[in-house]
Amino acid sequence: MKNHSRHFVAATCALAAFSPVEMMAQKQPNFVIIVADDMGYGDVGIYGNEYIRTPNIDQMARKGMMFTDFHSNGSVSSPTRCGLLTGRYQQRAGLERVLLVPRNDKDKEVGLPSEEITFAKVLGDNGYRTALIGKWHLGYLQKHHPMNFGFQKFVGFKSGNVDYQSHRNRYGDMDWWDGLEVKDMPGYTTTLLTTLSEDYIKENKDKPFCLYIAHAAPHSPMQGPHEKAIRTEATPEGDKNSDRSNKEIYKDMVEELDWSVGRILETLKKYKLDENTFVVFFSDNGPVINNGGSAGGYKGAKGSPWEGGHRVPGICYMPGTIKEGTTCEQTVMSFDLFPTMLDMADIHYNDSKKKLDGTSLVPLFKGENLAPRLLFWGNGNKTISVRDGKWKLVRYNQKGDITLHLFDLNNDPYEKNNLSKQEPELVERLDKEITRWAESVYSEVPDQFARKVQRTNKK
Repeated sequence: MKNHSRHFVAATCALAAFSPVEMMAQKQPNFVIIVADDMGYGDVGIYGNEYIRTPNIDQMARKGMMFTDFHSNGSVSSPTRCGLLTGRYQQRAGLERVLLVPRNDKDKEVGLPSEEITFAKVLGDNGYRTALIGKWHLGYLQKHHPMNFGFQKFVGFKSGNVDYQSHRNRYGDMDWWDGLEVKDMPGYTTTLLTTLSEDYIKENKDKPFCLYIAHAAPHSPMQGPHEKAIRTEATPEGDKNSDRSNKEIYKDMVEELDWSVGRILETLKKYKLDENTFVVFFSDNGPVINNGGSAGGYKGAKGSPWEGGHRVPGICYMPGTIKEGTTCEQTVMSFDLFPTMLDMADIHYNDSKKKLDGTSLVPLFKGENLAPRLLFWGNGNKTISVRDGKWKLVRYNQKGDITLHLFDLNNDPYEKNNLSKQEPELVERLDKEITRWAESVYSEVPDQFARKVQRTNKK
């Protein structure tokens, strides 16, 4: 397994020479956000995987901007999706952990708070058509429905995962929605989401649109396109019914996802929308190693505070705007996409009520650097990390025992050498930044979460 870390990068976005083209077309650009589920940094060919074939994602990277330091906002699903949609640290909304399928009335109340403002809402208010096709995972009650948060169209599932054939959640309940109604549709999930997305692009080709394609793959259950349904009325639960190895099945799942990315890009090209559509591909968190995923050599995996938990493949693509063949080493996060889209669409948004934490990536597309900033990750169990340039400090909680871990990611990208004893002043400064950040984000937690979150995140 090769690793496309910073040591193998030949060019950076800061050094790229851009042709003298206008950054945005005269008409407002379209947006397509493609999110993989549980895909690791090392699960893509161009990021070093020699076993799984991903020619379409690889080509997207070669024709666009490939990030080597792209991070999901969380190391698990729901938090990252909250950060992506709101452009804010998910801790402000109280969504720091996975929202499991609720089995009691108390748990059903938890979801994306109604007062949160999403990019779909802002874009929709400014003339865009908006759609979510795929996974929601931000609440189960009607008040949490994506169509209450700016998405004019929703087809997909609300829970963390569904059977790829029967579309049943982990308890065997049918979880496939067409708008406000449960309505199953035949087809393997990845293929079905692709067809629905192609249709949406065709239907909206003459007006500005924002399409959020939230894939199920390669999250469990372990099902390739030719595997049978696992969760049925007779056997409602389960994650596998095949004799094949997880590694083989995972390969099929990722390759089907790669096929989907290729179909979306071809559809945009077919309708002559490719040069006016900003396309982003990334994963919601790191991989599940036992399922066949790879963090590309980085420490940790899904759910961990280490790089393997949230450093993920990240690619931006827009011919004529983003110079092809560009590799960017700058640290970015998924919540940066909200302000990026507003910037590209020239939408002036007053965020005084819900201050955006992300920053626009447009300067990178112009060959400029982003302003220095601190970035934070919280795992919901007192474990919080901060990034300041090459430095990363992890305030790690293990059953109540808090330890501090400092890494120089330029020279130690795999987090093998804890430098906290060698750099006590730096550790003290960054630890204070963590405390300051925690006081800021947790002070905004809505009532439905306040007691629980404040209790679990006191230092």
